[in-house]
Amino acid sequence: MMMLVNCSGCRTPLQLPQGAPCIRCAICGAVTHVAAAPAPGPLADPARGPPPPPAHGRKRAVIIGISYRFSRHELKGCINDAKCMRHLLTTRFSFPDDSIIMLTEEQTDPFKIPTKHNIRMAMYWLLQGSQPGDSLVFHYSGHGAQQRSYSGDEADGMDETLCPLDFETQGMIVDDEINAALVRPLPHGAKLHALVDACHSGTALDLPFLCRMSRTGQYIWEDHRPRSGVWKGTSGGEAISFSGCDDHQTSADTSALSKITSTGAMTFCFIQAIERGQAATYGSILNSMRTTIRNTGGGDSMAGGGAVTSLISMLLTGGSAGTGGLKQVTFRGFANASQYILCRSEPQLTAGDMFDVYAKPFSL
Repeated sequence: MMMLVNCSGCRTPLQLPQGAPCIRCAICGAVTHVAAAPAPGPLADPARGPPPPPAHGRKRAVIIGISYRFSRHELKGCINDAKCMRHLLTTRFSFPDDSIIMLTEEQTDPFKIPTKHNIRMAMYWLLQGSQPGDSLVFHYSGHGAQQRSYSGDEADGMDETLCPLDFETQGMIVDDEINAALVRPLPHGAKLHALVDACHSGTALDLPFLCRMSRTGQYIWEDHRPRSGVWKGTSGGEAISFSGCDDHQTSADTSALSKITSTGAMTFCFIQAIERGQAATYGSILNSMRTTIRNTGGGDSMAGGGAVTSLISMLLTGGSAGTGGLKQVTFRGFANASQYILCRSEPQLTAGDMFDVYAKPFSL
């Protein structure tokens, strides 16, 4: 029989084997000692059940930003994305700061560097002990890629992948693994929102349904359930993912939107939709994101800037606006940059179940 205890260092729920006096956390390395449980007193009422979990544990997030610094794959905006997402979650959606794990190269804790092992551990932490009422967020900003699928569960024959900092030596994280870690364990009453700002990220969570939306905002749901019959949905929970582009497209690291520094196009547009009051429903968010990217690709100088640029300036430059206007674009994948046009990135929405995107309210 296993029991859950909170790590004494980072408060991560840990599974303690029966009779074990202590346990070491794989994320922060702290050793948590457990005292023997006292016998129940005469006034104990077993019918009341266990006490409710602490309120701060009901919202949790994993935020990953990888710049691949000093490599030929370097990206400029991913750590900016991570900082902006953390600020958004804590200020707009009341996520407690100590319920967010952020993995970037700027971290001094070796367990919070975005290596393949640490990302896997963070995904496990996010879902461990999840229960009805939990709101979980997974945000990834970095390189994405594709590799041939041998499982037969991909219509195009390709698996989508995320690229950890050490992917060249340790390999990539495949969508099948992401689905097994984040989606399938999600219990009834819990919800997961994923935001994947990377190339080839349309179905990065392998969710069963994709919302195919036209430029006029009309949409249909495409059924992406594997013909093999393998279940890719949740255990009763609600899983929804926004991604930077379709599986065959590329996503951008660009300064064309903020005007002051590089950000991920998708992350910037997602935050901008919320800041501009265009996030009432999932359909309104998706429409807003697509319109902003389309207008930026078409040279609309009003597409970016505004409240999100002010936020970035505050977080990254202490209010100093910089020179801006450089409109540098870098791939978040490994395609030929000369073939890239910003407006070819079309943010996507996938989900574990179909729903009316213009009727369902957005909430984290």
